[in-house]
Amino acid sequence: MGLFNRKKDEKTCYCGSDCAPEKMVLTKVAKTTAGVKVLGGGCAKCHALEDATKAALTELNMDTTIDHVTDFSQIAAYGVMTTPALVVDGKVVSYGKVLKKDEVKKLIQKVKGCRMGQKH
Repeated sequence: MGLFNRKKDEKTCYCGSDCAPEKMVLTKVAKTTAGVKVLGGGCAKCHALEDATKAALTELNMDTTIDHVTDFSQIAAYGVMTTPALVVDGKVVSYGKVLKKDEVKKLIQKVKGCRMGQKH
């Protein structure tokens, strides 16, 4: 069977398919960059999560842009199969539900606190 006889030198993308090397690099860079990302195809739930995240960032006085990732190969690179999802500094902190503003604030504070050496 062709599935089990994969050559050792074949490169596989983070999303599990055979993507072009350029796309693999872009996906890896996007996954490792700091910041806040909303993962989802652009549905109403994804936009609701993005709005809650914007409100949370405003209350936290954080001048951070939110990237909305709609490319499903990049979403799969995070290991997310259910959207919407929230990513903070490359770490998936929530997926499969729309968070309220206060829930987003707590998650951001938890991840950012760990980065700054604070207890949470």
